[in-house]
Amino acid sequence: MKILTASQIREADKYTIENEPVSSISLMERASTQCLNWLLNKYEGKEPFFKIFVGPGNNGGDGLAIARLLSDNGFSVIVFILKLSGKYSNDFSKNLERLKALQEVKIKELNEEKPFPELNPGDVVIDALFGTGLSRPITGFAANLINYLNEFAGEIISVDVPSGLSSEGVLPKEGSIIRANYTLTFQFPKLSFLFPENQNYVGDWIVLDIELHKEFIDSVKTPYFFIELQEIKERLSLRKKFSHKGTFGHGLIIAGSYGMIGAAILATKAALRAGVGLITTHIPRYGYNILQTSIPEALISIDRSDIIYTESPEMDQYSAIGIGPGLDKKTNSQKALKELLESAKVPLVIDADALNMISMNKEWYGLIPGNTILTPHPREFERLVGKTENSIERIKKQLEFSKKYKVYIVLKGAHTTISTPDKRLFFNSSGNPGMATAGSGDVLTGIITSLLAQGYTQEDACLIGVYLHGLAGDFALDTQSQESMIASDLIENIGKAYKLIHQ
Repeated sequence: MKILTASQIREADKYTIENEPVSSISLMERASTQCLNWLLNKYEGKEPFFKIFVGPGNNGGDGLAIARLLSDNGFSVIVFILKLSGKYSNDFSKNLERLKALQEVKIKELNEEKPFPELNPGDVVIDALFGTGLSRPITGFAANLINYLNEFAGEIISVDVPSGLSSEGVLPKEGSIIRANYTLTFQFPKLSFLFPENQNYVGDWIVLDIELHKEFIDSVKTPYFFIELQEIKERLSLRKKFSHKGTFGHGLIIAGSYGMIGAAILATKAALRAGVGLITTHIPRYGYNILQTSIPEALISIDRSDIIYTESPEMDQYSAIGIGPGLDKKTNSQKALKELLESAKVPLVIDADALNMISMNKEWYGLIPGNTILTPHPREFERLVGKTENSIERIKKQLEFSKKYKVYIVLKGAHTTISTPDKRLFFNSSGNPGMATAGSGDVLTGIITSLLAQGYTQEDACLIGVYLHGLAGDFALDTQSQESMIASDLIENIGKAYKLIHQ
């Protein structure tokens, strides 16, 4: 799914109106009907009192249409119009006239001379004050209203975007923003919904399809994308009847040090579960018995050191290499890593301590082979590129680093971002907070290395791997809680994730 800017969404609306064709008021009705359908499902069997707060623009027009539709479906509704200049958009005015025809719906104006309305337990507040057209922080009387609504203990549902929140950026330095429990957004997720700074304002967000013109959506250019199940289905290959283990590649995992052999075990198991034909794991000598016992399916390469990584095996037989989990950062390990960067001829995945060693030796950046995949968590990313003030700055630096060094970056988080050398950015949609646990990243390294070894492109390996990893975490919740989940649970659910994708 593409992620568009506010101006591009306005262009999409305009194109749909002109080419479907459909009137703007009818398109607003379509959007409001989708909101109604969600509300009917959410509050089925309940009798909430909807208190709808509307501003003077088209976002307020959506709120007026929703009020009318809710009343038509038997709900109690009252509308509060924020009166600022007394000027309203055309579609707002049309929907206001339609609403006035319903005697069941009370309509009240809010201004500085009147007290704010009482909010009671059982009320549901719908925020339709300001939408994506807002270009400045909300201050003054409107800000006072938003601050008052934010004190409400019940549910707040925002239409398209929480009032006061930019659809593309991070928090403004001043102004008030609605703290929504749910945001019902139209056609596309907004970029700002995917930033951690904004989670307390957006709440749970739901994309409602309002059937904007497919021709425009297909043709519009954007660097931002949201990964969904259907795209992964299209990228994932089906196995053929006469395939054999050699068909699916031979991966090499370089991982583990004294006290951290578990990282090597997790990455290796994940690589096998993700479908690689053969996997060899290179570990310090002390890890031999542990790994041989834990994973009889794996081949093992033994380092000359008992406790750390100091050398790489001959690499001619491998189709992809993953390096970093639990590796430590000793001087001899740094030397071995530098030699690997200079000599590797197959696709690389670099994670964890391998990334940290590169950050310690920034003159090595130019040694990273083109199309290598880097999989940092936020702190590792900061060590690579420096500190960032907010998510906008973070994704900018991520894209710039990918372009400059011709690498793919998988920056792990709630919506893991994958940047490409041609400056596109993908946000992942699968996964849950239970995956914030030790070893989760080692599992991801194993999965992506496995996919590369099987012959997937770097882009496909990143997108499929990240989505599969998150989906396995979602399946793990069938038997675990978010608190109790461990990295091994992800490995055990990779098969279920694959089954869903193949359906």
